Amino acid sequence: MYTTINQDGQLNNYAIETPVYYAEYPNSEQQRRYAFQGACAILFVNVLLLTALAVS
Repeated sequence: MYTTINQDGQLNNYAIETPVYYAEYPNSEQQRRYAFQGACAILFVNVLLLTALAVS
């Protein structure tokens, strides 16, 4: 942690900055997994909505 002191004696703490890196484009396996997770999420939300409509 980087600390400075101003003229009034107040401390200013600064967090350590992590290095910046670029994200890599997902390969075909990851893309398939993301599509499957999205489909499961849509199915789950639809089941919740239909259950709420059926109960009300």
